Amino acid sequence: MSTPLLEMSGVRKRYGGVQALDGAELTAVRGEVHALLGPNGSGKSTLDKTLAGTVVPDAGTIRIDGAEARIGGPRDAHALGVAAVYQQLSIVGDLTVTQNVVLGLEPARRFGFLDQRAARDRAGAALERFTAAFAGRLPLDRPASALGPGERQIVEVAKALARRPRILVLDEATASLHKEQVDVLFDVVRELRADGVLVLFTSHRLDEVFALCDRATVLRNGRTAGTVELAATDEDELVRLMVGDAPHQAPRAARAGAAGAGSAAEGPVSSPAATLEVRGLTTDRLRDVSFTVRSGEVLGLGGLQGQGQSELLLALFGGAHVGAGEAVLDGRPLPLSSPVKAARAGVALVPGDRGRQGMFAVRPIQENLSLASMHRRATARLALRGAAERGAATAMVERLRIKIGSLADPVSTLSGGNQQKVVIGKWLLDRPRVVLLDDPTKGVDVAAKEEIYAIVRGLADDGAVVILNSSDNRELTELSDRVLVVFEGTVVEELDAEAISERRLISSALRLGPGETL
Repeated sequence: MSTPLLEMSGVRKRYGGVQALDGAELTAVRGEVHALLGPNGSGKSTLDKTLAGTVVPDAGTIRIDGAEARIGGPRDAHALGVAAVYQQLSIVGDLTVTQNVVLGLEPARRFGFLDQRAARDRAGAALERFTAAFAGRLPLDRPASALGPGERQIVEVAKALARRPRILVLDEATASLHKEQVDVLFDVVRELRADGVLVLFTSHRLDEVFALCDRATVLRNGRTAGTVELAATDEDELVRLMVGDAPHQAPRAARAGAAGAGSAAEGPVSSPAATLEVRGLTTDRLRDVSFTVRSGEVLGLGGLQGQGQSELLLALFGGAHVGAGEAVLDGRPLPLSSPVKAARAGVALVPGDRGRQGMFAVRPIQENLSLASMHRRATARLALRGAAERGAATAMVERLRIKIGSLADPVSTLSGGNQQKVVIGKWLLDRPRVVLLDDPTKGVDVAAKEEIYAIVRGLADDGAVVILNSSDNRELTELSDRVLVVFEGTVVEELDAEAISERRLISSALRLGPGETL
């Protein structure tokens, strides 16, 4: 192997209770397209961002051309010849394509004014090799907001190339591109490789990895599981590196008696039996989604995150515009036009961002717990209503073992795990028939995870329909009776209880290319 252009060693990063990187390592050379792979939560994006300067690691060493690189922010990375492109764009819609491409690199005339001609020439040079991705005509003077998603992504790539990088990071940069645009991007990447540029390429599509990349480094649980020559390996070997030797776990249904907190014996009266049928549900993100789930069942949503799982839960809760299709609960149409109507029909959503969407952080714990069920205890006398709310909140704190000082304390004073139990508890007081859980244990510690697992099992044991989206494949394996694998807004595979394992979930998610099913 040639002398390394990039060496990253012992890289560590913790976010609260989550160890995102735990001594990760990566070595790559000039003129190489090097894949960075791993399952959800393995640390791929965090490692990319430490190189690009948008995340500062807690520990570790980065060397570029053999010299230690001190990267405290994006400006430091740019000075070292590193540019990055992410799936989340930094494009400014009100600016033209030219202005976006030269943003931060604006050529100036005397007195600081933008040299419009030089800016246009520089943007044109960066975009010229992408002409085919814009139907043969560069949109240099068009506002970026007028472009399609794939075109905006190409502009983001051109913006990075305008910096003439030695190292280019492409983190899920093909996710919004159609096939013709992917082909154009790959041609450009091959030209960069021939010019000696190192390209770090992250994609959830293994067919792209094998088509474009020379080597791959695989992360698992924040650590480097191995680096392989792609010409001498196959998909099975990559999946093995991602999963390791994790044993198959029995599905939730086979572990009777493990309900713990939140079981039927401890909770309120069980929910009446229910069957939820989703037929041809279509939104801006979802395409013709259909499935059936019954009382007492935990239906998992698998696949790489960002494929439409959260949007599906939001649509069932009335929070997304539904263009076609319907949901039927026990033969009656479920209202999908507003969250208020969905909640009154017995649907509860525990959102993925509890701080922004699930609670009022500065308001008291009692108030947060009472919000969803207040209508059930409305009386003419405020004193009676207040007593009922306090009693119900106290009972839920005890049931879910929420560690609090006082019900009057702001919910922000609680730990992350206890905050999440408050978000779940507010819905349990309303005795929902359908419970939608969007990554319910994200950002909580191990002990809190186990308690939330027990709550989820208890919900199903009490007769609720439970739909669980999780970025943790082990969690899906632990809790689900069935799993729907979602890819680009479509359900592409259904795994029954016997087929669910971490290995199968990862394999199913990664072996899908555009238009493919298993």
